[in-house]
Amino acid sequence: MGKQMTEMLKGTLEGIVLALLAEQPAYGYDITARLREHGFTDTAEGTVYALLVRIEKRGLVDVEKVPSEKGPPRKVYTLNAQGTHELAEFWKTWSLLARRIDGLNPAITNTPNDTNDTHTTKEEN
Repeated sequence: MGKQMTEMLKGTLEGIVLALLAEQPAYGYDITARLREHGFTDTAEGTVYALLVRIEKRGLVDVEKVPSEKGPPRKVYTLNAQGTHELAEFWKTWSLLARRIDGLNPAITNTPNDTNDTHTTKEEN
């Protein structure tokens, strides 16, 4: 992953992790593995664990310690109501941002009316 991708990912990783937890509860290593399955191959485990501490402190997840076959108990993170709300806000913001960025893409043109934030491709015009 290039430096530009890494920088862009920093601002969105929390939303991505919340989306993964919306699919199913998970522990830290599992989240990292699932990120890699979705193409985020250069995401360091340390980055994920630091993010999990932040979202736990913000009250976006519930945490349960589950016994592990190897070593200490694992913390399993489950998205709670506040986390679900935060994820919905993330998707709204992401959609708006993506539309605005698409408006800068020469292959896509915005409609003149910015109030509805719709866009069309050149092929649709």
